[in-house]
Amino acid sequence: MVVTVESASAGKLTWNDYLGFPEDGRRHEIIDGEHYVTASPALIHQRVSRHIHFQLYEQIERRGNGEVFAAPTAVQLSEFDIVEPDLLVVLAARDGLLKETRVAGPPDLAVEILSPSSRRLDRKIKLALYERAGVDEYWIVDPVAQAVEKYRRQGGVLVRVGVFRERVAFDGLPGVVVDLAAVWNPPWRRKA
Repeated sequence: MVVTVESASAGKLTWNDYLGFPEDGRRHEIIDGEHYVTASPALIHQRVSRHIHFQLYEQIERRGNGEVFAAPTAVQLSEFDIVEPDLLVVLAARDGLLKETRVAGPPDLAVEILSPSSRRLDRKIKLALYERAGVDEYWIVDPVAQAVEKYRRQGGVLVRVGVFRERVAFDGLPGVVVDLAAVWNPPWRRKA
């Protein structure tokens, strides 16, 4: 996955510019008014996303505690910040954020899955954005290292609380835990 940045020639880009981006199979995001474009993700990225999404869906959405979305879902964090996290959770108490075309505000959980070319974007630029925008919890998933780096809002900032390889809990809802062994090695891939 390649990340390219295209600067706006006439000021910072906004939601109206986002609406004009082509539907070309690539991810188009605006961060601080700049246009970021990433190519379609690799299969390992999609597998990991699907397995985490399924577990969050089963524990959150099926129980009526909120909704779980996968990319491409537009999240407008400010006038100049519109992103498409790989996965996101909006709990039921905050369902007013869910608009017809986007999530209008910070989700309770944002999840980004690393690819070789998105490391800087996910670890630096999006971490700073999610902190600034008020996201309560942020997971950076590394399929190669088979680990989840978890950040949690403490004192107004996102603080790294640990790296998890076997299980990772979503602190926004007690009892929600993702079994990472099932993400890295799903049952259909295991040998009998």
